[in-house]
Amino acid sequence: MTTAGTLAGRVAFITGAARGQGRAEAVALAKHGVDVILTDICASPAETDYPATTPEDLEETVALVEKAGQRAVHAVADVRDLGAMEALVARGVAELGRLDIVVANAGIVSWGRFWEMTPERWRDMIDINLTGVFNTLRAAAPVMIELGNGGSIIATSSVAGIKSLPGQAHYSAAKHGVVGLVKSAAIELAPYKIRVNSIHPWGVNTPMGAMGADGEKVFADNPSYSAAMGQYWFDPPISEPEDIANTVVFLAGDESRTITGIQLPIDHGATKI
Repeated sequence: MTTAGTLAGRVAFITGAARGQGRAEAVALAKHGVDVILTDICASPAETDYPATTPEDLEETVALVEKAGQRAVHAVADVRDLGAMEALVARGVAELGRLDIVVANAGIVSWGRFWEMTPERWRDMIDINLTGVFNTLRAAAPVMIELGNGGSIIATSSVAGIKSLPGQAHYSAAKHGVVGLVKSAAIELAPYKIRVNSIHPWGVNTPMGAMGADGEKVFADNPSYSAAMGQYWFDPPISEPEDIANTVVFLAGDESRTITGIQLPIDHGATKI
């Protein structure tokens, strides 16, 4: 695991940073000496069964980064808006001086059988969880190439990006799409010494990660779906945001310098057992 000081002086761009995994990643990187560029939509981006983030949540993340002794540039923005992503990256680099790490973390979860969900629900999922990752990488990669420092890009996929999950055809499609994007980006960015990897969490103890009313109804109405979710044998059965953040710190640092184009499960064995 990366030791304190190895990442000192670098700058990271993190989406979905207002709470949960994004906040934990921002704080973990800050504790390793990394300044951060942070964004979150701080509103409900689509119909979901969990509460939206708020501007106050994002401000709290900024305060935690500053408490760790690092600088933070932040803005409320939607990952579906490429122009907003580009503007924030430009401002962040102007203020912080460089860009070395990208964590494309923003995403949503919703539930439903594919033939019953509305076209809007499908489109929102693809636009946020896949195109939002593209926009994040599209905004950051040209800047990283121009700066010439190499770097590390980490995209948050899911167990659903390795094995499709029932009641989540749209989520599984988006998260599989992230894998394809990451693999191509890893090849294309290799000449610039920029590594690109995806991480694949199972359940995470966040508002988004909790099984809400929509998910509970899908499994209550379709008992066979539970068997398709797979088995895992660890206690606790889900991760904390800090578990995911620790993996991000590793992939961001030089200890993972030979790792690119991989799909790293953080899943309690759910994709293997």
